[in-house]
Amino acid sequence: MISWHILTGEYPPQPGGVSDYTRLVARGLAEAGDRVEVWSTPCGEASPDDPGVSVHRLPDHFGPRSLKKLGETLRGEPEPRRILVQYVPHAFGWKALNFPFCLWLWSRRRESVWSFFHEVAFPLSRTQSLAHNLLGAGTRAMASLVARASERIFISIPAWEETLKSLGSGERPVKWLPIPSNIPVNDDPDAAATIRARYAAQSGFVIGHFGTYGQHIVALLKQAVPQVLAADERRLVILLGRGGEVVQRELIALHPGLRGQLYASGELSAAELSAHLQSVDLLLQLYPDGISTRRTSAMAGLQHGLPILTTGGNLTESFWRQSAAVTLAPVGDVPFIEQAVQRLQEDGAERARMSAAARALYQEQFDVRHTIAALRGETGR
Repeated sequence: MISWHILTGEYPPQPGGVSDYTRLVARGLAEAGDRVEVWSTPCGEASPDDPGVSVHRLPDHFGPRSLKKLGETLRGEPEPRRILVQYVPHAFGWKALNFPFCLWLWSRRRESVWSFFHEVAFPLSRTQSLAHNLLGAGTRAMASLVARASERIFISIPAWEETLKSLGSGERPVKWLPIPSNIPVNDDPDAAATIRARYAAQSGFVIGHFGTYGQHIVALLKQAVPQVLAADERRLVILLGRGGEVVQRELIALHPGLRGQLYASGELSAAELSAHLQSVDLLLQLYPDGISTRRTSAMAGLQHGLPILTTGGNLTESFWRQSAAVTLAPVGDVPFIEQAVQRLQEDGAERARMSAAARALYQEQFDVRHTIAALRGETGR
């Protein structure tokens, strides 16, 4: 039995995609029979009580006191043990420049350190400020330390492999592990029907969007949603998840005519969110860099078997175009998006085909069992 020590900058009840993902992995490893210890940042609320998973809250954001505690604990741990780092530079505090943590990992490079890179580094660009470029240089140096400290490296999207190779990951194995959905399907047709009736008339066409409403995605929504709704009064959009209410208010202030067609659910439990997802006819997921396997909001749509209209961009993997499970629009092409909505609204058979393809794609590539099998070195059975 392997003893896993998972290091993460966030863990439930703290919100966030990495938080939810880490819990999925911890539970999966424990259910497979391994011992799991999760180490995360301070939180004023109780952590979830999952069988086989022990959660430890550190005294700070992986600062000196935390690193001392971790070192003392690991020295007393029996073999075999493995450190699994859920790496996002800004998740470990210190304004995304926690060099002491990265150096601490480097000092343990002769141990079994495995790192999962959700993000690698802040970008470098001639068009951004000196401060941002200094941040980019610093986070690249940190990622280099973590990569060179790691026995094995996992990445959320294939694009990170080239970046890590340029930072000195060398011959270390780099494996792509797509991010699974963190919203389990709660099969409740009655709840979905009740939600749908709350918003839409019998002939209405319900479009959902699920996300955390970052500024770049909100900008795309503000371009597309008014035109999509103005083209057909039977359409309505529901903004799912925390933060959607703010976007709803801002859009209605700019376009008062959207009142009665644009709604927001507010924060929902996982079961409530599943029911809301099941109530929509089409999921509209607009990403500035395109859909990719790190987008857990898209994964939730696939797992729920929803037809998805999304964007193709520089981070979109090639298989999306081949899968026939999603419709891809160029980023920012509002006329294309509106026409695609119209086509899918009128073609129920195509939506049904996309629904089946979405479920199949999720099970074949993204289900969490594939992640656990890869981490445990199994074959996926």
